Amino acid sequence: MSKVPTTVITGFLGAGKTTLIRHLLENAKGRRLALIVNEFGDVGVDGELLRGCNDAACPEEDIVELANGCICCTVADDFQPTMQKLLDRPNPPEHIIIETSGLALPEPLVKAFQWPDIRTRATVDGVVALIDADAVAAGRFATDEAALALARAADPSLDHDSPLEELYEDQLACADLVILNKADLVDDAMLAKIEGDIAGDTRSGVKIVRADHGAVDAGVLLGLFAGAEDDLDARPSHHDAEPDHDHDDFDSFVVKGSAIAAIEPLIAAMTPLIADHDILRIKGMIAIEGRPARMVIQAVGPRIQHYFDRAWKPEEARLSQLVVIGQKGLDQAAIEAALRGVLA
Repeated sequence: MSKVPTTVITGFLGAGKTTLIRHLLENAKGRRLALIVNEFGDVGVDGELLRGCNDAACPEEDIVELANGCICCTVADDFQPTMQKLLDRPNPPEHIIIETSGLALPEPLVKAFQWPDIRTRATVDGVVALIDADAVAAGRFATDEAALALARAADPSLDHDSPLEELYEDQLACADLVILNKADLVDDAMLAKIEGDIAGDTRSGVKIVRADHGAVDAGVLLGLFAGAEDDLDARPSHHDAEPDHDHDDFDSFVVKGSAIAAIEPLIAAMTPLIADHDILRIKGMIAIEGRPARMVIQAVGPRIQHYFDRAWKPEEARLSQLVVIGQKGLDQAAIEAALRGVLA
């Protein structure tokens, strides 16, 4: 029996992984897919967004959400039994897609495919790293190690060993394909520079594809035949020497509230909060009074996007909830107070 190919989609917070997967589901061209979604935080926003697709290629029962922590830290407890349940189905999926948390290290997940119960039945068809071209163009991540060394030598007080940079580099080092997303927001000269920088952090032969709004053909994403679980030595990680990996460098919490009259006051409140507290990501579902559909709101740095996703289901409570993610030390009390002032 042939192994079920599995694609791991990784990428930093806000790079557009969920948008990419929604496009894939809507253009699956008859493939029968299953999806495993892993998020950082207590509320599964991405899983809800993907269920909203309601696509025949990946019906709701084939979308499995892992909510007990980062998938790279809980492979034994969550990932292995989830994979076994999918593979044990009388009619298993033709292809499995795994969306990791933006804070996940891809290597431990790929390594899990070496386990005997999985190795004979599934393979990592490819690791896809999604990069936010606009964020990189703004200098949010520095991947030039030589430049970092020079900067540190010039100013010993600088600390460039941020966990965000390590995650970014680890995701690139493990990738079989890099998607440079949001390319429409960056000019060609900067895109070429970013691609050159990325090439220094990827293995020889790894392709870089430009994309707008996650619109990448399924034929590009699927069928890479990488067998990544057999190639781990070529995929180095900053954390290879560590016995355990955790996310103590990050905080996340949920702010809940009732329906609001309009979205504009919430955006007005979020904008200074993001800047003043250096918030990495805010995402969630908002109930708007008098509107039958729920609103999705997502913030990555200073960029805030919102749109109506789908109609509220009759059994759903029309409430608003936001997940806030940032580096350790977020002033949770101040952020919650400001957001609840709008959501209450």
